[in-house]
Amino acid sequence: MSTINDVSRLAGVSKATVSRVLSGSRGVKEASRLAVLQAAEELNYRPNVIAQSLLSQSTGCIGVICAQENINQTTGYLYALEKQLSQHQKHLLLRFANTKAGVMNALDELTCGLCDDVLIIGARFPLNIPHDNVILVDCAEADTPNSIQFDHAFAAESACNYLISQGRRQIALIQPDAGGCADQVLLGYKLALENNFLPFNRNLVFMDSTTSSVAVQVLLNNATTLNFNALLVADEQEAQRVITQLQAFNKSVPDDIMVFSLAGSLHLPGIPAIPSIEYSMDAMAARIVSWLTEKTRDMLGACVLRGDLIIPDRHKR
Repeated sequence: MSTINDVSRLAGVSKATVSRVLSGSRGVKEASRLAVLQAAEELNYRPNVIAQSLLSQSTGCIGVICAQENINQTTGYLYALEKQLSQHQKHLLLRFANTKAGVMNALDELTCGLCDDVLIIGARFPLNIPHDNVILVDCAEADTPNSIQFDHAFAAESACNYLISQGRRQIALIQPDAGGCADQVLLGYKLALENNFLPFNRNLVFMDSTTSSVAVQVLLNNATTLNFNALLVADEQEAQRVITQLQAFNKSVPDDIMVFSLAGSLHLPGIPAIPSIEYSMDAMAARIVSWLTEKTRDMLGACVLRGDLIIPDRHKR
């Protein structure tokens, strides 16, 4: 089994430099850092985490509480975070919770010596977090100075502008209030209609607890009067549900009705590719890890992240 002395000799640096690099400390030349990391990889060296934590008074672990029910988004979050954290020799300790009580219980557990900092991702209920070492990511009503929120109003406005540019002027919106961002989505939706001189039709909007299936059924039952030709939904999971339902009623996507996802694309067999808003998980993770490693409290603050408009090839003109 390799030791820190072996890494020091192979990298051509002191043991102190090896220790600083592997603990993620600053003040190490880039050439030395790369040499240490390469030597550690070649030797398959794994530092003694327990010994490191006793010396540094740091666990080297970051707790992550996933309250996001969308498994695709959760996977994207975790993959991006693990990749960024591993570059700084930090470890991810994961918990799942889908209620406020569950989140607070997990937070109590993780902050009792298991982790240095905690991320809470995708909570769709308000949280009042007293800890200054907790970051809320895409959580509803984030009442904390350290948070990353997605710009849902901008996403909805961008989506509607694109649909209108494609000749889709009767846009239905399904955004259950449980999503925690309904007001922002509705704001962006209305703004796009106003800027394009289109009237707001309340009958095309479903913002309460109505499920997407019920909303689509109502739209289809009133298709003659509503005549909708575009459908804006919360994420790719909702898109999958509504597309399957539309196809069951012999509605072609996107020819008859163009479906747009406000968070994530579809890549499933039998389901047509659709335009969407996607958020860079890598950019989000890099910002979080930078804040965690630098520990400069004003680096993060209340950050708002805007998504990118993704258009499948068959939709481009």
